[in-house]
Amino acid sequence: MNATEVLKQYFGYDSFREGQETIINSIIAGRDSLAIMPTGAGKSICYQVPALLFSGITIVISPLISLMQDQVKALNEAGVHAAFINSSLSESQISKALEKASEGAYKIIYVAPERLESRDFVRFSQKVDISMVTVDEAHCISQWGQDFRPSYLKIIDFVKSLKKRPILSAFTATATEEVKNDIACILSLQNPNIVVTGFDRENLYYRVESIRGKDEFVIDYIEKHPNESGIIYCATRKNVDAVHEKLLKKGVPVTKYHAGMDNETRKKSQDDFIYDRAPIIVATNAFGMGIDKSNVRYVIHYNMPQSMENYYQEAGRAGRDGEPSQCILLFSAQDIIINKFLLERKDFSDIPMEDIELIQQRDLRRLQVMEGYCRTTSCLRNYILDYFGEKTSGPCDNCGNCHREYREVDMTEAAKWMINCVAETRGRYGLTIVLGTVMGANRARLKELGTVNYKSYGKLSAYSEAALRILLNQLILDGYLYQTEEQYSVLKMGDISPLKNPYTQIIVKMYEEKEKPAKQKSGKKRKTDALTGAGYDLFEKLRSLRLAIAREEALPPYIVFSDKTLIDMCVKVPQNKAEMLNVSGVGAMKFEKYGQRFLNAIVEYQLSHPGAVISIDE
Repeated sequence: MNATEVLKQYFGYDSFREGQETIINSIIAGRDSLAIMPTGAGKSICYQVPALLFSGITIVISPLISLMQDQVKALNEAGVHAAFINSSLSESQISKALEKASEGAYKIIYVAPERLESRDFVRFSQKVDISMVTVDEAHCISQWGQDFRPSYLKIIDFVKSLKKRPILSAFTATATEEVKNDIACILSLQNPNIVVTGFDRENLYYRVESIRGKDEFVIDYIEKHPNESGIIYCATRKNVDAVHEKLLKKGVPVTKYHAGMDNETRKKSQDDFIYDRAPIIVATNAFGMGIDKSNVRYVIHYNMPQSMENYYQEAGRAGRDGEPSQCILLFSAQDIIINKFLLERKDFSDIPMEDIELIQQRDLRRLQVMEGYCRTTSCLRNYILDYFGEKTSGPCDNCGNCHREYREVDMTEAAKWMINCVAETRGRYGLTIVLGTVMGANRARLKELGTVNYKSYGKLSAYSEAALRILLNQLILDGYLYQTEEQYSVLKMGDISPLKNPYTQIIVKMYEEKEKPAKQKSGKKRKTDALTGAGYDLFEKLRSLRLAIAREEALPPYIVFSDKTLIDMCVKVPQNKAEMLNVSGVGAMKFEKYGQRFLNAIVEYQLSHPGAVISIDE
């Protein structure tokens, strides 16, 4: 079996993502490797595929208990025998796991760095064949990195203690040039293949809002995105508690997470979020490392983080499935004061005295860089990429600043087309349909409803969705339109009589989107854009089935199948095993466990909806 066959058999994918094959081939050839890949780029595949091809065991060193547990669950679901060893297990459980590993029960073992020196683990490592040692979150080994962990310095001593030197591979999402060199040096990588796939996440839309009313912004955003999962990061426990309380009072299904909560409560909060019982979580940066929840549609930073590394990592928890997602930072000058206060109280107990002052200087420099990001008027994406040493060719035209030109705008004509569209709907549809129609969006649902035939269709395609949302809000505030209050609210006509006066103007204070060249793509298409109303209906039925299976198996839903896989099922509408195995993310073991139930659900839906068109190609 080769690498591509392993990818298909166990993980259900036909081809590798950018950079994956290069790294995998290098490791299989027996060469040490260091890969710097953004969150969501598929780092774990890069060591899991070679691990399945090697004759011996692969040891994966990770500081993250939640990541280990998630990865092991996902691997076992895919038919790969894996285990983890960390502080969440009792000594007897660890002994049993090591005993089974010695007997060849596991191909991949995740271990916390603190365990490398334990007597039982040292004894185990001396008598088994270890083909590879993988260091995840490798930036933790550098004291110049943002998450330095002294326990990581034990890794090289562990490797040297082995009878035969294994292949070493290291992975991280965040590393400046200095940290990258530090990782290679400290781990003593031999002639390493260093692969940097780039830091750009094209599906993420970055945006900074300098505002005072942060609570109002958060509440308003959640109300406008009611069915989406999101993370709200706060700098302090006090802010977490306050924001969580405000959202609860608004009836938002939300949970919270910070170090001041006891372990059991924190674990429940994390599980509620992962299992979609509470799709929104308010947390400090103590939450999130290793959380592989694929359908997080937005990350809002209530306060400015302390470094670009932290921001990139935390914001990167949005859109791991590759779908368009929002990364919004709410900035105020008070954030700088809070972060300086927190840095002054940073724990340096494990750091040599001669290094403390230098690290403090670097911490303050990182804070200045982060403040610069919040205040810049240039392209936000390029600011991030420049920091990590990646060359840029020009503004991205896909971030808040690229779409900003703050001024008062006369939107009277645009407002008339928006009102005209609502009139054409006869008050039957909601905000999403109206916006999609006036923007001229290429969506199956709009074709199905016939709004592509409206006079207003595409009339406001020159505006960004954000600008049109501001205009729509203004029209509702001014009473020209109103939104009904039931669960599936629709837009209806209000009092438009003032517009009969030729001198009436609708002036909107906003950031206006700059014009795009006619042939330029306006952004990344959503996978769901191909689905019709019936397609969305089937998608929801498949999600319900996935949730039922997840509860039966005590697994997070995304480990059963991701949203991306369910959408692909709706587009391809498989009728048998061979067709189901052609769906992205359905491997052989996943099909044996769940495939038939999903096939049955699809066939059942088609029988009860004869002739239903589920998707429409572009």
